[in-house]
Amino acid sequence: MSESAEQPHRSLIYRAIERIGESSGRLIDRIIAIISFIGGATALAGESIRWIARSFVRKDARLGREHVAVQMVRVGLRSIPIIFLVEGFIGIILCLQMAPTLAWYGQLERVADIVAIAMFRELGPLMAGIVLSGFAGASIAAELGTMVEGEEIKALKAAALNPVRFLVVPRFLATVVMLTMLSVLADVIGVAGGFFTAVMVLDIDPQRYLTYTRMSVDYQDFISGVGKAAFFGAMIAIIACHEGLNVKGGAAGVGLATTNTVVKSIVALITADVIFTMIFYAFGI
Repeated sequence: MSESAEQPHRSLIYRAIERIGESSGRLIDRIIAIISFIGGATALAGESIRWIARSFVRKDARLGREHVAVQMVRVGLRSIPIIFLVEGFIGIILCLQMAPTLAWYGQLERVADIVAIAMFRELGPLMAGIVLSGFAGASIAAELGTMVEGEEIKALKAAALNPVRFLVVPRFLATVVMLTMLSVLADVIGVAGGFFTAVMVLDIDPQRYLTYTRMSVDYQDFISGVGKAAFFGAMIAIIACHEGLNVKGGAAGVGLATTNTVVKSIVALITADVIFTMIFYAFGI
């Protein structure tokens, strides 16, 4: 083979190796970024829990109930109309989607079982968490990001005030408490949506529907759903605060932080829900 014929062949090999190297470099950078994010979020969660624990034993570390109450109103109460709408529609959808199959087996009334179990164990806390991540998580990230760009965080540090104690912890507590409450509300609304659909559209006896609902759900279903909701609330708050406190690049950085908060929160919620489901299945809960 002549030297002129070998030259294009070598250049193709060199370009292929160069592209493989670039792709590998981007992959390594992405992995490092993920590990850095997980480490930073875990450290922020640990510091927040440490300040909460301090508040119970030290008078000089009180968190301020009024700040927590303000955040609870902002994070939770304003989300109730959206929770009503989303969870009510999910109950209606579940009822109508499962009705034909159950009717074919002659078990149309058992649609109550499916709606109740799905709402209490999975869809209630998960959908409430997704709604809250878009409604409150993005708001928290944008608010803290704006404070970072306005150098308000630096001012707090200059005044010897810990930003985690005064900014993160109230939002953390508010999100955990309110998502737990919203999860219970979501369960009730979802079951109510299925109930009214079954009674008014599918012509199921109301008493039979309520009886099957009570028979299908026990305390384990309720506790598992509420426990997941509390954990989901902690995840949303930590992700939102971490993204907000690490904003760079001005207004564009604030916008990127809000987007990242919603995307990362939804991925984290679904991943955590899968892990919880596998654990509950393994232990028969």
